[in-house]
Amino acid sequence: MADLIAAERELLNELSDFIDMEETNLRNLKRVLEFFAVSDRLPEDPETHKWFREKYVRFPQQEDLDGAALGIIRVQEIYGLYPEDLTGGSLTGIPSPLGPDEAFHIAQEAYQHRRFQLAFLWASESLTQVEKGVEADVMETTLLEYLASSSWHFGDFNEAVFFHQQLLQHDPMNVTVREQLSQCETKLLSEPSAFITSLEKSSDPYMALCRGEGIKMTPQRQGALFCRYSTGGGNPRLMCAPVKEEDEWDNPPIKRYRDIISEREMEILSAWLHDHEDPVVASVNQRIADITGLYLKNAETFQVANYGLGGQYEPHLDALVRFPVPGSFDEKAGNRIATVLIYLSDVQYGGATVFPVAGVAVQPQKGSAVFWYNLLRNGQRDNNTRHAGCPVLIGSKWIANKWIRERGQEFRRCCSLYESE
Repeated sequence: MADLIAAERELLNELSDFIDMEETNLRNLKRVLEFFAVSDRLPEDPETHKWFREKYVRFPQQEDLDGAALGIIRVQEIYGLYPEDLTGGSLTGIPSPLGPDEAFHIAQEAYQHRRFQLAFLWASESLTQVEKGVEADVMETTLLEYLASSSWHFGDFNEAVFFHQQLLQHDPMNVTVREQLSQCETKLLSEPSAFITSLEKSSDPYMALCRGEGIKMTPQRQGALFCRYSTGGGNPRLMCAPVKEEDEWDNPPIKRYRDIISEREMEILSAWLHDHEDPVVASVNQRIADITGLYLKNAETFQVANYGLGGQYEPHLDALVRFPVPGSFDEKAGNRIATVLIYLSDVQYGGATVFPVAGVAVQPQKGSAVFWYNLLRNGQRDNNTRHAGCPVLIGSKWIANKWIRERGQEFRRCCSLYESE
């Protein structure tokens, strides 16, 4: 990890002049489409390839390019974006057009993952550029085949008939296309046709919350949420320096602690160190214990994650479902009673932590931490804490998770008098 950090710093120093002259490109590198374009271009530059190979930095592979394309697809699905929204600069004001071959690659990935509507839209974008005379490796007939097949699978038989007819104009003797056209015409007469060119935003609670929709905030609930300076219940270390505590939600109780970690501490945490490997990590652990009032000896080490462009985490519960193996850490330490989520970076667009059941969206804020209990006082999992990480559209999201185990909390978070709590 130290070698990687050193290589990164050396690279930044050597390219500082270039970055100054290409400020626009630097901004664009934060965007989904520019990441895709860079991944596609770098393997063709032998000098850059040689430099990275000498520095032992892994060069982008085909799987990286495919992953970037899938990231674009995820972003489109959740935020309801058309190709022109991403390429025309409507989000950032900076256009970043993709060529026909790049658009076709995204169409291929979408088709392979049965996202036929997005496959159609990207193939259409590619075809539009080809028809304008933009140089491309992809053949026009190949694009027509994707458009015809995507519209058929999606159920837009009007478009399917049209593009099969276009294919026949290129190859009038193609028996297979004629048979497919006949099937499309039969479907068109017997079944209602969908509209593949019109994107409909998903009503899925997770996706809606990522778009800022469906947040279950009411005036009554808003009036019950407060911010305060907290001493962690009278902790001596916090009496002279209380922390900024803010209620994000009431059920489940979700609290945010602002400005609880410094820039230097965030840099060290990003290296994913074990608790005993650096005194700074131990200091952050002690701060978490002071703020939450919980016992951290059985807590897991920090889990650091980076979500790049299009990166996300599907809805899940942090509390474990499986029965622990006898003698294992899970049996000795117990379940994950609580989660502390530290944001190590800001995100320009996207990247919220959402709770679909509770109907809450928590936005990333660098240097802050969000805290919630995963278990009810009776030890059962709290389904209201099911949460997810929304896709990053612009920027990069760094987080550090601390999962606190239930052993040692018996007198710190006592059982309730009510069995259901």
